[in-house]
Amino acid sequence: MKTCLVVDDSKVIRKVARHILEALNFSVSEAGDGREALERCREAQPDVILLDWNMPVMSGMDFLRALRASEGGWKPKVVFCTTENGMAYIRAAIEAGADEYVMKPFDRDTLESKLQIVGVA
Repeated sequence: MKTCLVVDDSKVIRKVARHILEALNFSVSEAGDGREALERCREAQPDVILLDWNMPVMSGMDFLRALRASEGGWKPKVVFCTTENGMAYIRAAIEAGADEYVMKPFDRDTLESKLQIVGVA
């Protein structure tokens, strides 16, 4: 079973994402900010990370840079999931090591499509 770490400060978004991902046969874990997500990744690297941009404690971009700089940090596919939709944001995310980008709000079809693009669905 593929694993996904959902990183978002919104409990509602984590719950929605978990529901969709579990229906797609993913084993799901959650983190409320980037620092917590890094700790989870140190314990076990997931196959894919669904990552929010704006979070307290450690932002999605700061988490992504720290993840990619860590040992094994290039293993997980990272899909940014955010309300930030400007080309500058998307370009910055891809340059920092994100594999794909999905806009909130998202639905099952959109998320499944993005997961297929990165090769984990």
